[in-house]
Amino acid sequence: MSAMESWSWPPRYDNSYRPPPHSRYWFTVRETMPADERDQAIVQRLREVCDYAYNHCAFYRDKWDQAAFHPSQVRSLEDFERRCPVVTKADLRQAQHRAPPFGDYLCIADDDIHHIHGTSGTTGRPTAFAIGRDDWQAIANAHARVMWGMGIRPGDIVFVAAIFSLYMGSWGALCGAERLGAKAFPFGAGAPGMSSRAVQWLGMMKPQAFYGTPSYALYLAETAAKEGFNAADFGLERMFFSGEPGASVAGVRERIIDAYQAQVFDCGSMAEMSPFMNVAASAESSTGMLCWQDICYTEVCDPKTFERVPYGQRGTPVYTHLERTSQPMIRLVSGDLALWSNEPTACGRTYPSLPQGIFGRIDDMITIRGENVYPSEIDAALSRLPDYGGEHRIVVSRAGHMDELLLQVETNAALSAQGPAAMEAFRLQVAASVQTLLGLRTMVEVLPPGTYPRTDFKARRVIDDRDVFKQMTQRLHSAGA
Repeated sequence: MSAMESWSWPPRYDNSYRPPPHSRYWFTVRETMPADERDQAIVQRLREVCDYAYNHCAFYRDKWDQAAFHPSQVRSLEDFERRCPVVTKADLRQAQHRAPPFGDYLCIADDDIHHIHGTSGTTGRPTAFAIGRDDWQAIANAHARVMWGMGIRPGDIVFVAAIFSLYMGSWGALCGAERLGAKAFPFGAGAPGMSSRAVQWLGMMKPQAFYGTPSYALYLAETAAKEGFNAADFGLERMFFSGEPGASVAGVRERIIDAYQAQVFDCGSMAEMSPFMNVAASAESSTGMLCWQDICYTEVCDPKTFERVPYGQRGTPVYTHLERTSQPMIRLVSGDLALWSNEPTACGRTYPSLPQGIFGRIDDMITIRGENVYPSEIDAALSRLPDYGGEHRIVVSRAGHMDELLLQVETNAALSAQGPAAMEAFRLQVAASVQTLLGLRTMVEVLPPGTYPRTDFKARRVIDDRDVFKQMTQRLHSAGA
């Protein structure tokens, strides 16, 4: 091994390696070394990755030639960030349209492709991901390393409660668990009645770790209660999540902890950036996320100029693979919003962090009368209310001269049973809480528990629909609200 422990290009890992059982770190040197020393090694790796991409695919060669950028110009992080142009999802879609199915940024032979994944294509042309066999091993090693940082150990049962399909999250959790030497339990999700069966299996197997989405974990706790189980009795010690904001959202996170009495870890970047846990929490500091810079180099940039913003400010994460040979992403713009920090971490790792996780996609931001609102902020405000029933919808109207924001909020069964006066008091409480958060008057409709279907995947809570707005307004006026 080199001074940084298995630091080579292309990546080559000893797949039999594991740290001593009581070690806090998978790679002690790489994770705790002075950041400026690691940055020097990252500069060399960025030059190697860029040189590889330039010589293996037309996408980067043409893009960089047009921008007058060459890998030999990377002598510092500043050189890389200033000279290398960003890549957007639109660029990737155009590349795959130009050279189907994987685009002209595929850097390996077709015969070397090991896994094919992709986006669902619900908002346009699907994006196909081609992952080489060596890359799959590197992804497994990276996930095992991060999961070790969460405190998961060989022999632990890792219950993977996510859809096994094109979605990369479930596969990453599975291959990481296998590489770690854990007992992988690929339970899955999505089939009718599966949540009830999950409750039975969790009660029987008592796994140490759980992976899924925050929404599904909360739904599963509700299902457990209906089946006569207490989610805390499953004995889960560690729960890690991706796919949507939530595990770093105050209120949502606390509800999961209260339900399961387990540690909660947030992680996730983009499907294109697998290993998705390259931005993830660690065991000793499970709030927010760490940027594991020697797996995936992360910048937080101004969304318009794509220049790095100072620590302590918000911007959009921009990611660069340091271990991918099949379809390397180099300065890929996430379109998400996060705040980053370079404060010391409780776990002793010397990486920058996203202390509040990912707020959500910039495209998801709602502008109401000049105020920028993120759905995750509303999630947090509602989740702090003890009588919140666990689901809501954010209804946006642009039918009149001014934007309007309306909330349809479920209450819990206990409050619902107390009658109309209690429901009205809860409605006023919701309206006051959201007005304090947003500085805007918001119309609120309180709904019975179970009004909205629960999901075992990503929750979709924002509705921009004039008909829904009109129907809700009519009901509220009829009720005299």
